[in-house]
Amino acid sequence: MRFRNLGANGPEVSVLGFGAMTLAPVYGGVEESDAVATLLATLDAGITFVDTADIYGMGSSESLIGRELKARRDDIVLATKFGGNQDKNGILIPGMGRPEYVRQALDASLTRLQTDHVELYYLHRLDPTTPIEETAGALAELVQAGKIGGYGLSEVSARTLRRAHAVHPVTAVQTEYSLFQRSPEDELIPTCDELGVAFVAYSPLGRGILGGAVRTFDDLEESDWRRGNPRFQSENLERNVSLADQVATLAAEQDITTAQLALAWLIHRGALPIPGTRKVSNALANAAAGDLTLDDSVFKRLEDLVPPGAAAGAQGNEAYLANLDRS
Repeated sequence: MRFRNLGANGPEVSVLGFGAMTLAPVYGGVEESDAVATLLATLDAGITFVDTADIYGMGSSESLIGRELKARRDDIVLATKFGGNQDKNGILIPGMGRPEYVRQALDASLTRLQTDHVELYYLHRLDPTTPIEETAGALAELVQAGKIGGYGLSEVSARTLRRAHAVHPVTAVQTEYSLFQRSPEDELIPTCDELGVAFVAYSPLGRGILGGAVRTFDDLEESDWRRGNPRFQSENLERNVSLADQVATLAAEQDITTAQLALAWLIHRGALPIPGTRKVSNALANAAAGDLTLDDSVFKRLEDLVPPGAAAGAQGNEAYLANLDRS
């Protein structure tokens, strides 16, 4: 496993982390024994960065991590998020960026995580009712109090990143980034590079398609939220599986898996991918991508196979993304 610093002034972390949304029943049901085994196998494989959120399973992901990793707390860099709660209509609840809410949310997360601090604390989604400067100021106070090592932003524009960074340096930005989702390359990633902010890539395997877990719509459980995502509908899914098959052919030439090649590409581009899984075998295979050395020519061939815009179907939260600068 290779390591790098999390941004200009952050802690050292493994070059890929673990996305703990899969520990909660978001992609369908999950047995707790499987979740625990996968989490522990991930750490044993050398991954030191664990990323969760208070909304994953209504706190169940945080609680599981708190129970299982308490004895190994010094071995991990722990990140969690706040401010992503939605109402019954899927609309972001206002007010979650206000300083008083930030403090309350952190205390609740620390209780579930059974720790007195986290290394990284993200604003999960931009609060339309609170200027980002106010939220960043509250997070800066938590840094000064020692309750968080640094703060991050998830799904924000480059402009919002600059506004927050002017209040207190941002440690990391997290957004969807994969061979199937290249839009961060336009402005957000260059801004992160300029400011010394780490870029954390969620859904690095195209929400499962590049990992081979989804080939038909019927592969998704009834309770899996991806059933409503445009990327997984009829012709779109067929197109995306076809792209994944082309990546698989290139990966096989390198004697690695499709997922490993997709993750190695992200690491090669400087991102920190956080794949999630609920299977030990997948966790071990993903971790192996952190030690791959591939020729630049392989990455060039990969980008020729899957250029920006090749994947079919919208990301699924375009209405939110179109209004990132509204605060």
